[in-house]
Amino acid sequence: MSIGETLRVLLEERDISQKQLADMLGLGASTLGNYIQNTRAPDYDMLKVLATFFDVSTDYLLGHKANMEITDQEDELLRIFRTLTTEQRELFIEQGKLLIAHKYKVRNNS
Repeated sequence: MSIGETLRVLLEERDISQKQLADMLGLGASTLGNYIQNTRAPDYDMLKVLATFFDVSTDYLLGHKANMEITDQEDELLRIFRTLTTEQRELFIEQGKLLIAHKYKVRNNS
């Protein structure tokens, strides 16, 4: 996924417009639009600002995966997890544990 596509997804997930993000970061709307359209890439400092704002890694923004074992779904789970409150994170983990327990229960009863 390109940086523009990644930014588009992150904006949609947070229900933030391009103009809102540009205003929050002190960017020109056209500059951010260029990032999203992949006609211009953010410099190193702006990449760090974007990563901090969205609570993701710069590698994630750039679409770089150092460990090829990590799938897009795993990246998505981590991104979702990071947007949750502490209470929501605990619930999310408990639901995951229930899914795992159910999987093994079904497997052992088969």
